[in-house]
Amino acid sequence: MNKEKEKPQRVVVMTGATAGLGAFAVQHIAAQPNIRVIIGARGNGRNAPPGVEIIPLDLASLASARKFAGAVMEQLGKSRIDILVLNAGVQNANNDKRSADGYELTFAVNHLAHYLLARLLEPHMADHGRLVITTSDTHDPAVTPIAPKILDPQELLHPTKTGLGTGVRAYAASKLCNLLTAQSLARLPEVKIRQITVIAFNPGLTGGTSLGRDSSRLSKVIVTVLMHTVFRLVGLFRPEYVMGTAERSGELLAKVALGSVTLPPGHIYVSLVKGQPTFPNPSQLAQSREAQDRLWQESAAMVGIK
Repeated sequence: MNKEKEKPQRVVVMTGATAGLGAFAVQHIAAQPNIRVIIGARGNGRNAPPGVEIIPLDLASLASARKFAGAVMEQLGKSRIDILVLNAGVQNANNDKRSADGYELTFAVNHLAHYLLARLLEPHMADHGRLVITTSDTHDPAVTPIAPKILDPQELLHPTKTGLGTGVRAYAASKLCNLLTAQSLARLPEVKIRQITVIAFNPGLTGGTSLGRDSSRLSKVIVTVLMHTVFRLVGLFRPEYVMGTAERSGELLAKVALGSVTLPPGHIYVSLVKGQPTFPNPSQLAQSREAQDRLWQESAAMVGIK
């Protein structure tokens, strides 16, 4: 008898699995034995590994996020989610785009929709499960000058400042929100009681992602030039600026999700530097309990849950 087949099937639910590092991560995850993978994807004709189930999901719409969560629960029935990976993200040239709900698009997709999914799906996770949220070291002023120095959720929701540089700043702020949310989730009594591991994963500077897929052609060219010139030069002195590959970042995201990469006790943040996992402390603002609580409460009001 094949003992591998006797093991209970693990259930993985994932966003951001159809392009960039997420596409490589889901390949690694789906290749595991006794595993069921459900992903959310926008539009039709998305490619996914054989056997992976696809449920429609547009993270620019809170209604779509709710519908996705409901469909996941319906398809699973009595089964529980063992691994929840909230990986999808966007980065725009500026902050003038809006979601279906009228919110700034980067904040809506990267933070609000994933906050809502975490709140809706966490109660349906298995004991000893793993919840992974993809963040970025752009949240940290010690790493990059574009990192946010303050947290103002209402300004992120409805920005009053526009223009050059607002897109990358909106992205960095949304990644701060991901880290704050991860820490708030980890403190929930039910998460502690059920021993669910919450991890904030930073893939590091990664080429070949789809973050700027909706940016103009000029913006894409500028970013490409910067990554292969300025960032390469800075990387000689700052290892955080050494560009990695989507393949390697995806592989590590899969390992973190599957539990083959574990964090030191008391740590929630894993950051890839030169393709290797490191375990630094998040920024001071990301560690602020006041900021965590404020974002949690205001995000709940924004998405309409208690």
